[in-house]
Amino acid sequence: MAPERVERRLAAILAADVVGYSRLMETDEAGTLARLKEFRAELIDPQVVQYRGRIVKLMGDGMLAEFGSVVDAVQCAVEVQSALADRNAADSGPERMVLRIGVHLGDVIVEGADLYGDGINIAARLEGLAEPGGVAISGLVHESVAGKLDHAFVDGGDHAVKNIARPVRVWRWSPDTGQSTAGHVAPAERRVLPDRPSIAVLPFRNLSGDPEQEYFSDGISEDVIIDLSKISGLFVIARNSSFAYKDTSPNVQQVSRELGVRYVLEGSVRKAADRVRISAELIDGTTGGHIWAERYDRALTDIFAVQDEVTGEIVGALKVSLTKGEHRRSERKGTGNLEAYDWFLRGRERAWRTDKEEAARAVAMFERATELDPGFAAAYSMLSLVSTLEYINRWSEAPERSAERSRELAQKALELDDSDPLPHIAMSLVFMWGKQLERAIAEAQRALDLDPNSALAYSVHASALHYAGNSHEALERIETAMRLDPHYPDLWLHFLGQIYFMLERYDEAASALQRRLVRKPESDISRVLLAACFGHLGRIAEARAEWSRVLEINPDYSLDRRLRILPYADRADLDRMVLGLRKAGVPA
Repeated sequence: MAPERVERRLAAILAADVVGYSRLMETDEAGTLARLKEFRAELIDPQVVQYRGRIVKLMGDGMLAEFGSVVDAVQCAVEVQSALADRNAADSGPERMVLRIGVHLGDVIVEGADLYGDGINIAARLEGLAEPGGVAISGLVHESVAGKLDHAFVDGGDHAVKNIARPVRVWRWSPDTGQSTAGHVAPAERRVLPDRPSIAVLPFRNLSGDPEQEYFSDGISEDVIIDLSKISGLFVIARNSSFAYKDTSPNVQQVSRELGVRYVLEGSVRKAADRVRISAELIDGTTGGHIWAERYDRALTDIFAVQDEVTGEIVGALKVSLTKGEHRRSERKGTGNLEAYDWFLRGRERAWRTDKEEAARAVAMFERATELDPGFAAAYSMLSLVSTLEYINRWSEAPERSAERSRELAQKALELDDSDPLPHIAMSLVFMWGKQLERAIAEAQRALDLDPNSALAYSVHASALHYAGNSHEALERIETAMRLDPHYPDLWLHFLGQIYFMLERYDEAASALQRRLVRKPESDISRVLLAACFGHLGRIAEARAEWSRVLEINPDYSLDRRLRILPYADRADLDRMVLGLRKAGVPA
């Protein structure tokens, strides 16, 4: 008997749901249902019909619609959100309706009037990645509508989504500005090129034929970034943003526009037995013209010399002059032990994931590196940074011991090499969380003196200044960090929210925190601060909803412990947070 034929078709799928629906229902069940029915009838259904779509199903606060044209689906999504934004502009009350919408183009399985399959699943995941009031579309949709619509979507990077094997590229739009305020990258047209040669180093491709060697090619790329970053005559995009293009085939001119740099370095690494081949090419991203290219085929033991040569060639090609101090620092210290270096690269690749299990693996690798080379300052620095994370996040059974170990390791790294910025960053964090804020500020400034392009050092300096009570200067520092790292970590949005909060700019603080929660919904600390913002703004129902969500995420959450650990110099700053919660009636 022949298997039953499954009907499939390509369709544009729009998924939408109401933000904070449970909260709205708890506050006013009958009123919420009436408003939902009203704006479906007045805003959604007419737009779906106008753009030749059909509603596949309604699911409480959610909806799925199918369109034969992807352009129609995106236009419908934007029109719905724009109309809803106009309606909400006259209604600032907590009962107003806010939607998230996702759009994907994909294969669907047809069963009667219903649809199933990955096309549906990805659209639903995109809806969850949209900011409140905004639209998120997949990379395939973005390619399909390019040049056909006037709306500006901003690249939000690749996202791993549940039950989908491959990462999904996300592009975002919001009605306030016509583009995302929650994504990583600001609009290309706003990116003004720096007043000095600017460069992004894309992750070198691994041509070794062994996926297990990915850490090595990534490590080479990161070390080139680090070497270039220390040169004051250059503007160098941080690793985090450069690596956002990993496993993609980006257009160099697009990278130039998105990151706001003139030059882009591409390359590849092939490691086999005791040989390594590195190819590198420097391109003018504004024109696509090739500036310089070279291939190095050397013994693996020459890897450090090759990295220095690549840096030197780039500096020469861009006609950048080094200061005397930069000449001295360009003489690589680090380690001459190739095996120690290999373990260090493995550990560093895991440490940046800021995950408890990966951190534990990274520690073992850094410790192996220091066993092989007891003079390897960078390995001790990374061990210190991981220990600080263990203390802040309570990943270890003895957090106070983690804090003590972090100090010991940072001091050891400084004793070995105080000309490396990384030990100073590690020590700045030690001093900051030890509430020695003036010393933390000084160490962060020393790191910036040694590495004027370090986005990480700028972010640490911003935090230390903020906790010391200088949030005005902290704001400038975190904005500089975000310019150097346009694909900045979501945690920096929390830092930004903290700074705005202490400046009593509560609306801006709430916006930054909501953008963080789009990217990391499970963050309890951001939801607590957001609840305090809402308390100060008089948005009581929203504040209480955020607090309830905190306890859902982390039933053991302790505000007292959090207040004890935060290193504010002035108790009044902590009291401002508590006051916001109390205004909302939250037990604080």
